[in-house]
Amino acid sequence: MSSPLSQNLSFSETVEASGHLIDSHIMEQIFDTVVEFKGRFEVEDFHIGRTNSDPSRLRMRIEAPSREDLDRMLAQLLGFGCSPVDHDDITLERVERDCCAPLDFYSTTNNRTQVRLHGEWIDVANQRMDAMIAVKDGAASCRRLRDLRAGDMVVTGMRGIRVLPESKERDRHAFAFMSNGISSERQVETAVRQTAALLRAAREAGQKIVVVAGPVVVHTGGVHALSELIRGGWVSSLLAGNALGVHDIETALLGTSLGVRQTDGRQAEHGHRNHMRAINAIYHAGGIAKAVESGRLTSGIMYEAVKAGIPFVLAGSLRDDGPLPDTITDMNAAQDAYAENLRGAGLVLCCGSMLHSIATGNMLPSWVKIVCVDINPAVATKVSDRGTGQAVGVVTDVGLFLDLLARNLCHA
Repeated sequence: MSSPLSQNLSFSETVEASGHLIDSHIMEQIFDTVVEFKGRFEVEDFHIGRTNSDPSRLRMRIEAPSREDLDRMLAQLLGFGCSPVDHDDITLERVERDCCAPLDFYSTTNNRTQVRLHGEWIDVANQRMDAMIAVKDGAASCRRLRDLRAGDMVVTGMRGIRVLPESKERDRHAFAFMSNGISSERQVETAVRQTAALLRAAREAGQKIVVVAGPVVVHTGGVHALSELIRGGWVSSLLAGNALGVHDIETALLGTSLGVRQTDGRQAEHGHRNHMRAINAIYHAGGIAKAVESGRLTSGIMYEAVKAGIPFVLAGSLRDDGPLPDTITDMNAAQDAYAENLRGAGLVLCCGSMLHSIATGNMLPSWVKIVCVDINPAVATKVSDRGTGQAVGVVTDVGLFLDLLARNLCHA
């Protein structure tokens, strides 16, 4: 098979890829990329996998009108697992100043990555997108730009790098329901059952289940359900912003959320100040944990997290009121705390927070599954569009979803 272009293209490279190239639509993306860069391809060998575990293999020659076009094409193809067959070793350059990468640094994706060092392929640790690859003592790992130090050796160029994209699941078990995309027409009960199956599988495998939650969990009446999930051992870590903590504690102490009574949905008298009263109460107690210990805080999501001993991170933002004394207002420190709590995660459940869902997705490798629940389909779409292809969107009311999920897992 060849592309239809006929111009004389003198710069060429032979590349290869393997995996579930057809059912994951990787092959068509490879071909489209070559055409997009005004190049030409000729398939030299193609083997189709016959079983669920048998990968397909593609070898093809690509051509471009200039060396610059060819290099840009190769950079794009690398993300689809398509790498040159010459298997040169990586090129390393020394970092001259802290936080200053060499100009031609390789920027990582969230897919499994290997680099060739001294003729051997080695796995890159701490995989995440938008990082550099640093090599030390024969080991390679992803390193954020701000973490680079003078003297670090960083991978540059595109040679000696192999990316292994995640493939869609052929057997349609568990997470394969993702393949239907983001839709408000999917039955909520079906999505809940399949999400519950994912949580059970993650827990049985000894993997962490991380919940990323926005204040809409409180506003939609999801506090009781999420509290039940925490008590039941279904949450390993809780990641959120200041607002979740504030409104959860406001509900626990004053019975309102954003000044609206949870019992009848009516605005409480002077309710607009209730969230500030909640923050003030926690400051008087000396923090969330001390408020629980003293008996000042006796219910809610934050209460259950403290009682269960699970770590929680409240990341601050410019718009925060207060914020709570537990909220991390240093952005870099908050990112570090999120990343630390995401280590070892097998499943991440994002509920009603576009900002924190996208941030979390950017920190995760592609093999960690994400279920993003929001009433707004644009939220799940943006999480996926930012490069987190392993995310599935469930478009529904967050409180309803959590209630059904708690019933499935805690009352089975």
